[in-house]
Amino acid sequence: MSTGNGRGRTFLGRLPLPERKVVADALRTETVGGMLLLLAAAVALVWANTPLGDSYEAVRDFHVGIPGSGLDLSLAHWTSDGLLTLFFFVAGAELKRELVAGDLRSPATAALPVIAALCGMAVPAIVYGAVATAGGGTWGGWAVPMATDIAFALGVLAVINTHLPSALRAFLLTLAVVDDLGAILVIAVFFTADLDPVALAGAVLGLALFHRLHRRRHLHGWYWYLPLALTIWALTHLGGVHATVAGVAMGLMLRPGRGPLLEKGTLEHIVHVARPFSAGLAVPLFALFAAGVGVSADSLRTVFDRPEPLGVAAGLVVGKILGIFCGTCLAVRFTRARLNPALAWADVFALSVLAGIGFTVALLLGELSYPDPTQAQTVKAAVLLGSLTSAVLATLLLRLRNATYRRLYEQETLDLPDDASPTR
Repeated sequence: MSTGNGRGRTFLGRLPLPERKVVADALRTETVGGMLLLLAAAVALVWANTPLGDSYEAVRDFHVGIPGSGLDLSLAHWTSDGLLTLFFFVAGAELKRELVAGDLRSPATAALPVIAALCGMAVPAIVYGAVATAGGGTWGGWAVPMATDIAFALGVLAVINTHLPSALRAFLLTLAVVDDLGAILVIAVFFTADLDPVALAGAVLGLALFHRLHRRRHLHGWYWYLPLALTIWALTHLGGVHATVAGVAMGLMLRPGRGPLLEKGTLEHIVHVARPFSAGLAVPLFALFAAGVGVSADSLRTVFDRPEPLGVAAGLVVGKILGIFCGTCLAVRFTRARLNPALAWADVFALSVLAGIGFTVALLLGELSYPDPTQAQTVKAAVLLGSLTSAVLATLLLRLRNATYRRLYEQETLDLPDDASPTR
């Protein structure tokens, strides 16, 4: 995203070929996952708003597990606490790769996306608080509009058939990775139940064993790690910490490879295998059980009548734009970087609008912030409305620049292997 040093550093400059190949592989799967996510969300909305709505609630609330234990959960709970752990596992691994071999390994190149991401988390929370408290509400949902949904955003890009160059896509990917880390920290710190020290101690010991086994290069079989990962997950959940924290912890423990090949047992190989299950199964199933919100004139009116859901929608649409765009401008100014001459600040603005799509993690944070089902449904409606508004506005802005994106995209694909060409 930034190349060169000192005054000559270029923001959103053309990525080196190896980095473009990594970004292309990551985004190819996320784009397909984004399409499935859009489909799952549409199915959930249709199912919940037809005469079959009662069956949707019955399936969503159906309990599976060990009766009388902390593992007797509804299907919706299994997807949010269980399957999303895989999503955060991949996010943790991607963060590890960025820290070791990507844009975050150098403070100079990390400054821009990290500052933009931090501003893109802080400003939406502030906008939420300002709107909610001005209307007599509380700060209870400040965390909901913080995160960007990379899969949903890429699904929108695929639908509108735009051709973002790899630098813009990598910038969006880095924003989402840092956002996910921020979200998991918020979950770990602010949304923990009564802690069970014994279960948490067992989870810590399990993580230590996971780390030790992963460093033994000859132990590659999934049968070593899957039972251990499930045990760590269960102990974390029973310990009172949201179980997705275990996924991030295990992802951060993975060992990066030392070359472009996906060496078996390395971070790159594991993520290559796990990402399709995360993007194609875990996230769409979570969306299926989380996005089934009753949509009517009254429910939409409630979003604007109540201060908390209005704050969520404003945080996603307005807060993300102000945070990411203004944060990027300030970072470029103080790091003395210069914008890629082939791009314009309008492209950064459009990307800031696109980052207002906060579907998956925002829905999860909405459930955690508002345990009351009625309040949670209203906040989910606000998330859907804010994300849809951001998607429509970003579509209009990005389509205006698509001729420029197509030219840059075609230049990049000339020196990429056929099996690594960037996805749209």
